[in-house]
Amino acid sequence: MSQTITAFAPASVGNIGVGFDILGHSLAGPGDRATVRRTDTPDVRICAIRNASVELPLDAASNTAGAALIALRESLQLPYGFEVELDKGIPMGSGMGGSAASCVAALVAANALLDQPLRAADLYPFAVTGETVASGGRHGDNVGPMLLGGVVLATADTTVSVPVPDEWHCVLVHPHAILETRRAREALKGAYELREFVAQSANLALVLAGCWRGDAALVRRGLSDVLVEPRRAPLIEGFGAVKAAALDSGAMGASISGAGPSVFAWFESRAAAEAAAPAMRAAFRDAGFDSESHISPVAGPAAEVIA
Repeated sequence: MSQTITAFAPASVGNIGVGFDILGHSLAGPGDRATVRRTDTPDVRICAIRNASVELPLDAASNTAGAALIALRESLQLPYGFEVELDKGIPMGSGMGGSAASCVAALVAANALLDQPLRAADLYPFAVTGETVASGGRHGDNVGPMLLGGVVLATADTTVSVPVPDEWHCVLVHPHAILETRRAREALKGAYELREFVAQSANLALVLAGCWRGDAALVRRGLSDVLVEPRRAPLIEGFGAVKAAALDSGAMGASISGAGPSVFAWFESRAAAEAAAPAMRAAFRDAGFDSESHISPVAGPAAEVIA
């Protein structure tokens, strides 16, 4: 058995607007890599982090990948440990699941080194534990889709894959700006009206029903975040214009990806997504930000071993 494994975990669109902390989908293209070595010493060490735009902790317990592997070791009572090297491919503070991707890539690589590897879904609780280090809360809307691929409903202890038509595509536009997750969560403090929760629940139900039935009309009716987006939008310069550009281009819906500042939109075909991306980027440019766009099937890839 190889004692060294490298795995890749894709970026993700957290929340999908209407599913705060419980719904997300993976994104083809950008992602993080983790190279994990099995060691004789029963501990976890982060040996290197490359291509990070901000300083990330090498202390394993303070690092998402390290915390996830510590949780895995302790749960399985492993007599051996792991050394980890991370190669970042997702900008930090982008709303693309950067902290989650390192965690998931490390878990997938370490799992391949186990004498009896677990199913991807069984890695979920360890991934949530790792993600908590960065976000401050236990939620799986990023790690669930990365582990399983595609759209995933991720509750505290359960993951459910949600089918969507293969032709549905997502545009994600990432402005060259940083919005820290903790700051974005601060914006959510305050009172909420019961009617807001009722409206959000109805929209989430419409989106899930539309996905299962492959009914774009249902998704169009439901893909509107009335709970979180109004409170976070002021933190993202140009957001309103970017969303309007997506909707004017025929999007089923558009909102903030994760905590932001990236913006995503769903389309019924790849051609429609490709046609809309320049207008969305132009809206960010008018707000003073360069940006880059990623186009992916909504049913994006899962994390996988690559070497």
